[in-house]
Amino acid sequence: MKLPIAITQGDAAGIGPEIIVKAFRDAPQETQGCFVVGDVASLRRAAQVVAGGGVRLPVVELSEAAEAWHCPPRCVPLLSIASSAALAGLPPVPFGQVSARAGQMAGDCVVWAANAALRRELAALVTAPLNKAALSLAGTPYDTFPGHTELLQSLAAAHAGQSIAQWPVRMMLANDELRVVLVSIHVSLRAALAAVTFDNVLQTLLITHRSLQAVLGRTPRIGVAGLNPHAGEGGLFGTEEQDIIGPAVAAARLQGLQVSEPLAPDTVFMRARAKAGEPGEFDVVLAMYHDQGLIPVKYLGVDKGVNVTLGLPLVRTSPDHGTAFDIAGTGRADAASLIEAIRMARQLSQTS
Repeated sequence: MKLPIAITQGDAAGIGPEIIVKAFRDAPQETQGCFVVGDVASLRRAAQVVAGGGVRLPVVELSEAAEAWHCPPRCVPLLSIASSAALAGLPPVPFGQVSARAGQMAGDCVVWAANAALRRELAALVTAPLNKAALSLAGTPYDTFPGHTELLQSLAAAHAGQSIAQWPVRMMLANDELRVVLVSIHVSLRAALAAVTFDNVLQTLLITHRSLQAVLGRTPRIGVAGLNPHAGEGGLFGTEEQDIIGPAVAAARLQGLQVSEPLAPDTVFMRARAKAGEPGEFDVVLAMYHDQGLIPVKYLGVDKGVNVTLGLPLVRTSPDHGTAFDIAGTGRADAASLIEAIRMARQLSQTS
């Protein structure tokens, strides 16, 4: 039997449980063989919110992950881990409120699912949004991780008996029109600028090349965004392109990568965008920092965006949005990005 896909519930005070329930309701083919790692009270509350017009969405507790394949369509299979079982009898955390309990539960779900995936018990891991403030309130060990990516990196390194520095990962945001990989992730802009080093740019290019080559079955075409306006305009607006990014590109080309020179960041994303069934000039764009890359992807539509962690020894995807505390519990949350994340996780698991 094929391995199942785990979906972690994310922060129970946000929209994670709601979009999960909607995904099982609206996309029975995509969610076949998937199960939720989370808290039964939170998922059943979400099922009541989503049901609205009286459509019953049962949440079925599993004793093991493999049972997910035997659940009928439009049923939500749930595996309660040890920490969630300890919460049995407690009411769900209130909607829209940051809490240590929600952060602890969200973190524990990710740790359980990631370790199961590292043991090759899962085909892939899909993570619903967590709240970084709640994760920090949960205390040790979660207060040392800004988000999913860094937590998963730490777990992968520990599983391999290596340090975090020995297990580099990168974030890729993707939709039907554009893929973007980031040199740095959740750091201040000042720290992000300092992170534009020869080693970091070259390492990101190599991780991007290896990951997309496995998916595309060919050498990916990587467009590189400059750091400065007009990619520095020959040094008039900054020299990072000449001193750092360009040399990293040259080193990557010597290793057989198909990489552009540093290009003006206000046009490179348009050049890479696939439109009307026609591929763009590049398969992916390397962005120098978080917002430089994420703004164009999200502008094209958050509902189709998927976050993929590159460099892990497991497949991990996530919807391209946060916990949306302001609409949690209203039933208005859109599950489209989560459904795309599940679809992409299945596709990636078949090529890994």
